[in-house]
Amino acid sequence: MIVFLVLGFLLLRQLFFAFREKFIDKQRLVIIGILVIVVTVTVLKPNGLINFDKLQGKDLLVAEREGAANCMTTLKLKENNTFTERTVCFGVMEIKGNYELKGDTIFFKDVGFVRHESGYYMFAVIQKSDSEKTKYLGDIVMYKSYSDTIGRDLWITKNELTK
Repeated sequence: MIVFLVLGFLLLRQLFFAFREKFIDKQRLVIIGILVIVVTVTVLKPNGLINFDKLQGKDLLVAEREGAANCMTTLKLKENNTFTERTVCFGVMEIKGNYELKGDTIFFKDVGFVRHESGYYMFAVIQKSDSEKTKYLGDIVMYKSYSDTIGRDLWITKNELTK
């Protein structure tokens, strides 16, 4: 936001000088043109020109959970058997790896850890929603090991795994 405000201020400053000089300085006109393009692209595409998530493949399953302090965890399973778990909470943490689907169970493998993580979930079970009144399609409950009884659940917002 600060960079956007600085660019806007610089654009207004350049326009002020250009009006004062009656648009004679060619270099100033080039600078104004570049600043107009940058500010316009920033307004129209605030998340960037390239959506890198789409380049990784189609999302087959998307599950999310909002925690304390508006911390958001999103799990995406892609069609090329890769997954990404992104947690945004006072910073962004992203874990990537591969998965294998067997029935209603997802097994995680080849997980790339970030610095302070020592282990990831071994598997997850998809539980479909019984009620049609909820906006979620069900839950995905992730377990660290076979002896884990509690698990961590995320709400499924998109499920095209079983088509």
